[in-house]
Amino acid sequence: QVQLVESGGGLVQPGGSLRLSCAASGSIFEINAMGWYRQAPGKERELVATITRGGSTNYADSVKGRFTISRDNPKNTVYLQMSSLKPEDTAVYYCNAEITSIWYSKFNYWGQGIQVTVSS
Repeated sequence: QVQLVESGGGLVQPGGSLRLSCAASGSIFEINAMGWYRQAPGKERELVATITRGGSTNYADSVKGRFTISRDNPKNTVYLQMSSLKPEDTAVYYCNAEITSIWYSKFNYWGQGIQVTVSS
């Protein structure tokens, strides 16, 4: 079994910052790509940022220059540093990871989601 557990969400004023964390645990052999997605009310889930095992990153245009994704491979953890937050960043944020288990099977896993609300 593999679990992804997110933390760090909450309420923040426009222009503020938050740092999300997502820790993977369980029968993990190796974690390949990791990423963050978000879903606002009435909208489809969208990509926010991804990072490969080697550290190559990709961002949605809407967050470039404001959000930074990083990872700690020994800790099986991915982070999302969010700055200059806007009300339109309000959404449930989901962690995603492509994980190879100790039995060498590869699956895509999702966290349970964490609420980020940007409001004054």
